[in-house]
Amino acid sequence: MNVNNLHCIGCGVAIQTDRPGELGYTPRSALEKEEIICQRCFRLRHYNEVQDVELSDQSFLDILHAIGNTDSLIVKIIDIFDFNGSWIPGLQRFVGKNPILLVGNKADLLPKSTNTNKLVNWMKKQAKELGLSPLDVLLVSAAKGNGIQEALAEIDSLRQGKDVYIVGCTNVGKSTFINRIIKTAAGGNDVITTSHVPGTTLDMIEISLDDGKSLVDTPGIINHHQMAHYVSKKDLKIITPKKEIKPRVYQLNENQTLFFGGLARFDYIKGGRRPVVCYLANSIDIHRTKLEKADELYEKHAGEMLQPPGKEELENFPELVRHEFKLKDDKMDIVFSGLGWITLKEQGAQVAAYAPKGVSVLLRPSLI
Repeated sequence: MNVNNLHCIGCGVAIQTDRPGELGYTPRSALEKEEIICQRCFRLRHYNEVQDVELSDQSFLDILHAIGNTDSLIVKIIDIFDFNGSWIPGLQRFVGKNPILLVGNKADLLPKSTNTNKLVNWMKKQAKELGLSPLDVLLVSAAKGNGIQEALAEIDSLRQGKDVYIVGCTNVGKSTFINRIIKTAAGGNDVITTSHVPGTTLDMIEISLDDGKSLVDTPGIINHHQMAHYVSKKDLKIITPKKEIKPRVYQLNENQTLFFGGLARFDYIKGGRRPVVCYLANSIDIHRTKLEKADELYEKHAGEMLQPPGKEELENFPELVRHEFKLKDDKMDIVFSGLGWITLKEQGAQVAAYAPKGVSVLLRPSLI
């Protein structure tokens, strides 16, 4: 069989049979099957094995730029647990005048007590401040199927007979979202390879719609300031939440420190005794100590009591960089990109947050 124009149904990459270990390789014998997937997707699906790939940031951007020349509806997926970390800066530049629907995925990870109306309004306000004016904002859980029927109806209404492009950063759940839509609309099985490893979709994947138009999955843009790009694959499983986050509350006195494993640190410097609420994956241990002992604790116990990262991974782990903030509003979040956030009430507190060099730390109005 001629492999020209054959693409992997799992990740969209062009199929080739000559170079094992390179992108798109599949054994020639596999070409006889009805659904052709590359060896990388096969190993990911069946053995949960991940093969690293080399695809430059520019390659991802070139693919996205092409969307600006289309007449289509853009569905931007963000990870609601990592709203700022999963934001694509300057998306309007890529998509031209095409209308945008903003979808917050992984809503099932937030505490059940979260007020969804307030959350949607928060997302609208944040989107506007970040330079985006979406037609609408929706919340879904692609993994569980929550809100998918509504999203499907909204997409069908807004697209007005046009193609639909699904865009987002790596690891926001785009492929899971599309697979869930296919299951909901047509009762089909998973078509696109999904995992929590950044960069699973490697090229455009087109899925035909009833009216001859297409639903298109695009590669995830890599945001290098997310924690996912600084930890091992093993540790990524630990820091990626899989179920509802249980907020952890600490009553802190001045000059107390919290360590989040060995990945990040929070110093409460000034502002009187007050509660802080931590929103991270339930599997991450939090350790409290006095500020004066914090450096020594990290030096002695990083990679052991303070982990992830473990001892082996610690060797290649970036140094922690300090960011200092003074809270000016009544309820603020200190966000560690791709790891979680801390909420403090009342203004006036002076705090410092430490994250690996390259990982973004920012202050924002409280999400919850």
